Amino acid sequence: MTDLSTSPRISVVVPVKNEALNILPLVEEIEQACAVLAPFEVVYVDDGSTDDTGQQVLSARATRPWLRLMRHEASCGQSAAVRTGVHAARAPVVVTLDGDGQNDPAFIPQLVAALDDPAVALAAGQRVGRKDGAYKKWQSRIANGVRDRILKDGTRDTGCGLKAFRRDVYLRLPYFDALHRFMPALIKREGFQIAHVDVVDRPRHAGRSNYGMFDRLWVGILDLAGVWWLIRRRRRVPAAQEIV
Repeated sequence: MTDLSTSPRISVVVPVKNEALNILPLVEEIEQACAVLAPFEVVYVDDGSTDDTGQQVLSARATRPWLRLMRHEASCGQSAAVRTGVHAARAPVVVTLDGDGQNDPAFIPQLVAALDDPAVALAAGQRVGRKDGAYKKWQSRIANGVRDRILKDGTRDTGCGLKAFRRDVYLRLPYFDALHRFMPALIKREGFQIAHVDVVDRPRHAGRSNYGMFDRLWVGILDLAGVWWLIRRRRRVPAAQEIV
């Protein structure tokens, strides 16, 4: 068990919007998966839900002092919710996963272990056996193929919510909507390596998706062009030291 007076080893950030029915089952799974990583904390970010998502998190927190809740007064999107959670996180390593239950928390220890290599700043989950419909998978395949051809980030599935990364490196990245889907390319831009971990996709526990998908290529084309520009404009960072 971990409380807020203990410095956590990892912070698990979960962005949610109208996921009341999925809160407790996922919290229980995260608790079980992270037991080997204690001390840990879990930061839920309620992105302007109109159901009792926030109340469900507070109820779960009654017996879990490591569970925290941040809330947006109005929905600002998944990237903004992730950013809020990372800023609130107290650990040097952050793990993110979607709040609908499709991401299996059992893979968290494997993702965190991939960061033992100091050259690696991001361990990205790569979904296998995806449970999305055929049309959505087709959209994702095209978008990921175009993105990889342009950015050459070596990642076949940037839409997977399961990621582990170094908090300080994330905070160096330029913030924009859909940042979480361009993290591999931007992390490489900072001079770090990416580790990829195959994770098993699952059906959501309950409800329906509440966030629009970047999988529609035409929605993200301007972001893609912007990230391509940022990569091309990257210049060598000088190694500096003070002379005493």
